[in-house]
Amino acid sequence: SRLGLARSGDGLRFTRHPMPVMEATEPYEKPGGCEDPRLVRIDERFYLTYTAYDGQTARLCMAVGDSLDRWEKRGPLLPERGWTKSGAILAQPIDGRYWMYFGDTNIWAAHSTDLRRWAVVEPPVLRPRPGRFDARLVEPGPPPVVRPEGVWLIYNSADEGLRYAAGQALFAADDPTRLLWRDEKPILEPATQDEIEGQVPRVVFAEGLVQFRDRWLLYYGMADSRIGVAIADR
Repeated sequence: SRLGLARSGDGLRFTRHPMPVMEATEPYEKPGGCEDPRLVRIDERFYLTYTAYDGQTARLCMAVGDSLDRWEKRGPLLPERGWTKSGAILAQPIDGRYWMYFGDTNIWAAHSTDLRRWAVVEPPVLRPRPGRFDARLVEPGPPPVVRPEGVWLIYNSADEGLRYAAGQALFAADDPTRLLWRDEKPILEPATQDEIEGQVPRVVFAEGLVQFRDRWLLYYGMADSRIGVAIADR
């Protein structure tokens, strides 16, 4: 797996960069590669979390850059935990600490003062729910956003039949580990042919969220084969 770059003036029509902007160079990235990116901008720098896969273990890693086409790899963020994935960082610090949600079964929270060393909070802040659309697993979607109501997190999930859908959770702004509210139904689920048929069928998987021209643009994977966008006016 390698990471590419595409540019757009309206958020809908994109032009691809001809070459990958990140590929496997480190032992912990080979032979599987670099995948599953989530991006935030903090103090004029870009922070990219991604999954490095060496063929046996997935590791949550970080790269930083002053532009989107040149990256400095910082390595695994939580090496002591072994298998880790799906890091979504809150760009706005709370009481001097940055927060990250991560995990691909349950969702945990971790905090950091320097965006390098992370302390994990136990127990998980979000777990699967039997009999619901998120019965099998939950994992963070795009980086969370601070809203007047609290910390808004869109998360990915799978049911017992491995049908992937996206839901929402709201955490307290003064304590990002305290869950205030959670969706009873998904906000996005497989419905179109491109979402139902593909490399991995029946999958929508959200990873990018942008507020642009008074609209929210949610970018998501469609059956692991295409990229789609869903639009909300509020």
